[in-house]
Amino acid sequence: MRVWLLALVAVALGAATQTSADPLRSGAEAVRDRALKDATAYDYVESLSVEVGPRLAGSEAAARARDWGVAKLTSLGFSNVHVEPFPITAWLRGPEEAEIVAPRPQKLAIIGLGGSVPTPPEGVEGEVALFHSYADLLAAPPGSLTGKIAVVTQPMPRATEGTGYGALNAVRRQGPSEAARRGAVAYLLRSLATGLSREPHTGALNYQPDAPKIPAAALSTIDAELIDHLAARGAPLRIRLKLASTTVPNATAWTVEGEIKGTEHPDQIVQVGGHLDSWDPGTGSIDDGAGMAIAVAAAKLAGAQNPPKRTIRVALFGAEEMDFARLAFAAAHASDNIVVIGESDIGSDRAWEVQLPAGSAKTPEMLDYAAVVAPIGVVVGPEPSRGSGDDTADLVKTGVPAFAVHQDASRYFDWHHSSEDTLDKVDRDQLNQAVATWAAFVYVAANSDIDFRALTAATSRPKPGP
Repeated sequence: MRVWLLALVAVALGAATQTSADPLRSGAEAVRDRALKDATAYDYVESLSVEVGPRLAGSEAAARARDWGVAKLTSLGFSNVHVEPFPITAWLRGPEEAEIVAPRPQKLAIIGLGGSVPTPPEGVEGEVALFHSYADLLAAPPGSLTGKIAVVTQPMPRATEGTGYGALNAVRRQGPSEAARRGAVAYLLRSLATGLSREPHTGALNYQPDAPKIPAAALSTIDAELIDHLAARGAPLRIRLKLASTTVPNATAWTVEGEIKGTEHPDQIVQVGGHLDSWDPGTGSIDDGAGMAIAVAAAKLAGAQNPPKRTIRVALFGAEEMDFARLAFAAAHASDNIVVIGESDIGSDRAWEVQLPAGSAKTPEMLDYAAVVAPIGVVVGPEPSRGSGDDTADLVKTGVPAFAVHQDASRYFDWHHSSEDTLDKVDRDQLNQAVATWAAFVYVAANSDIDFRALTAATSRPKPGP
């Protein structure tokens, strides 16, 4: 992989020797080439991983991450660095354990889902109702799981686009409530992960208002397969599960922001960012330390070539994992003139495709951008972006145009939301290639007059009849 990326760097640097006569394109090429060699992104994620580590929203570590974020953006030269507090209900993990108690004792590697209610102190025990797919669980009739522990062992497929995660997200998000509607006393799922590992992967659940709240956790992929093998032998399985957690209803989270002020249109904002919070078992290096690093480095590099015409603003969103930041950020910035928005939240590996706001792909500015990123192995996709990330989603719903950078996610879900989310997973060359992809876009968007809002509106307007 490193040899491949170094070859791309060489191609890009070679292309840069044939400088375009178009100053916007030549400026973007210069930003791209600088990003491929720049240390800002890696230094950012290294510092965060070592000096802060895991930072669950509402925890003491989240407050340290806030202070770290302010200091980091300030040291990188951003102006108007500030903190936006917002209220959340914090969920903090306690001791967790699970074991098979019949037909013979075996410990299980599990991790509670974010937001799960705790079990009683003595735990909960029940016969396993095993489902090899989520569809099988949904097909189970009401009352069929009374007193049982529902276990779904459907595996997640590996894909460059990471599409398996989205396809199976309901297994974790809605699965606990679906099991409870059928009478289950607890819920376990095979981790939404692509690798075989004894490390389970957490993530948030969404209890539904019409269902009882039952304890829920993720099994390691290896232990999910163990349960499949045991069940195939025909003997009934029983599991005992203990989960402890604390809920803090009046906690605070913080989004940290900084800017590079525009010289000609300071009220027009090119908005980028990643989320500052992380799950607690690892150090949050790829989710979303790397995502933040990409956005921050891209903004810094795009603004360093020369003062941008439009303001470049970067946000470190304070509580993405438990779904709080999007509402707070939209409320705080609903009246801002954000010309385009993007969120980086798919790890540290190479970019391969960019989706642009509707109607913009054939503009001279975006054709220039497509030419700039082609030498580093990135294409502009034929379909427009429908969004960019969870924290930006509510603003996009109001009409803010979004761009989306797709990165290679084929190994991301081996480690995401687990204790394996650590700094050693970050490949510097792949990280810098992603930064170059972002930085070139931010540069073009911030130094042109392209009106993404008008183009998007024109594209969505009904065509006249014959």
